[in-house]
Amino acid sequence: MSFEIRHFLSASLISAALALPAAAQDATPVPDAAAPAPAADATTAEAAPAPAAAEPVIQEDLFLGEESAPLTIYEYASFTCPHCAAFHKDSFETLKSEYIDTGKVRFAMRDVYFDQVGLWAGIMARCEPAKFYPIAGMLMDEQSEWLGAQDGAALVDNLRKIGAKAGMTAEQMDACWNDQAQVANLVATFQKNAEEDGIKATPTFMIGGEQVENQPWEDLKAKIDEKLAEAEASSGDAAAPATDAAAPAAN
Repeated sequence: MSFEIRHFLSASLISAALALPAAAQDATPVPDAAAPAPAADATTAEAAPAPAAAEPVIQEDLFLGEESAPLTIYEYASFTCPHCAAFHKDSFETLKSEYIDTGKVRFAMRDVYFDQVGLWAGIMARCEPAKFYPIAGMLMDEQSEWLGAQDGAALVDNLRKIGAKAGMTAEQMDACWNDQAQVANLVATFQKNAEEDGIKATPTFMIGGEQVENQPWEDLKAKIDEKLAEAEASSGDAAAPATDAAAPAAN
């Protein structure tokens, strides 16, 4: 059974989701806050309004495969979903070698954030777009190990080790975990995509615009081949030259 989505992360949960990485990685006492600025004289100036929060920016998908591929597949997956990890361990490399690398399929993974831990992992994975798929692969392949941490500090340390293997520095990871604007962007992107596609569980696939639930590879392959044939037939019809309604008259 797939991991069902219970709710979407709220804006208030974004700040809470950032608390553990920041607290676990730095035990240095927080310095006292600076003294507040003196209040403006009410007779000479009005208090400045609080700046409005910026609207989240929907993030572009990170694709594998040729842009000209006839079929596009989106995978909705969570880094804390065991069924997603199983798909990546058992089936993804076959999908990649037989369809993505051969120019038949253009593929993008779309994160689903069930929980704070999944969001932390997603933030780290998307810290450097060029490293997303290598980091995502390690998060899936080593899911049972890094999620097996006994406490928050150990879990963050496990995430750091994965990021380090991908060539990220501790400073880079800290900066991404603390970038609340980008975190809001990622959550808004997740919400928009999942709501538009009616995603209820992970992993779920959108294959040529059709929602397909998680299933054994051979069944998934059959659906990919079906949609690929439809896409290629549609492309062939569109490319066929128009014919004149009447044949030219003979001399």
